[in-house]
Amino acid sequence: MATTELITSAANPLVKRVRGLADRKRRRREGAFLVEGVQPVWRAVEAGWVIDTLIVVPGLLPDSALGMVAQRRAAGDRVAEVSAELAGRLTDRDRPPGLFAVVRARTTGLAELPVPPDAVFVALHQAGNPGNLGTVVRTADAVGAAGVLLLGDTADPYAPAAVKASMGSLFGLPVVAVPSPEDFLGWARTHGVAVLAASGYAAEAHWTVDFRPPLALLLGSEGEGLPDSLLAAADRRVRIPMVGTAESLNLAVAAGVLLYEARRSSLTEGLTG
Repeated sequence: MATTELITSAANPLVKRVRGLADRKRRRREGAFLVEGVQPVWRAVEAGWVIDTLIVVPGLLPDSALGMVAQRRAAGDRVAEVSAELAGRLTDRDRPPGLFAVVRARTTGLAELPVPPDAVFVALHQAGNPGNLGTVVRTADAVGAAGVLLLGDTADPYAPAAVKASMGSLFGLPVVAVPSPEDFLGWARTHGVAVLAASGYAAEAHWTVDFRPPLALLLGSEGEGLPDSLLAAADRRVRIPMVGTAESLNLAVAAGVLLYEARRSSLTEGLTG
């Protein structure tokens, strides 16, 4: 049985390591990242992700989480305790959570990604905002999507803002880094996955097109959208109509609109089919 380690100094190697995981290069080098909060940590545990270290803030840990911590300690996981003041140095939240975990990253390739007949994927091309990325992962999980594909140079799904925004959904579905758009398009052709590309200039509104799976909803960055080459390669191009003065929708909002339209379409087809 592992013992609880009490940490009181900011110079402690574990504290330094956790703070260092805010850096993307450090996360890649160590193959680990930080998770904050009881619910996200518990989802990582339930999904079978490898927990490197649990970090408990005794005065802030809810009683409901005591059993989980005791269970992980009994299983041999490393458990450390830190003061609330020291925990404040591990997060950018106004009030630190009562539980943190250093979790081992997972790598999933396109070749390992299942494509069931009813699969709906979200593909993000060069999405740069980690908070948006985490929100897309959370929404994709909520509608039962089969995975989130990250094309090219995107934000890191293990960045603190992305992990926080996903609210534990990062552990519930595959998030796959795809080196290039060409790799994505080749995979889609091989598996019979239709590609619907979102563009504010598309002729068809999103509620008029066929969302029949297997399907990948392709979205670009908020600033630049999708390049012409990807728009041309898609099977369909769709727009989300807007009637106000806004020039565009937030990426995560646009992904949510399309995901729920795909979900609504599948439910409607199931009732009438």
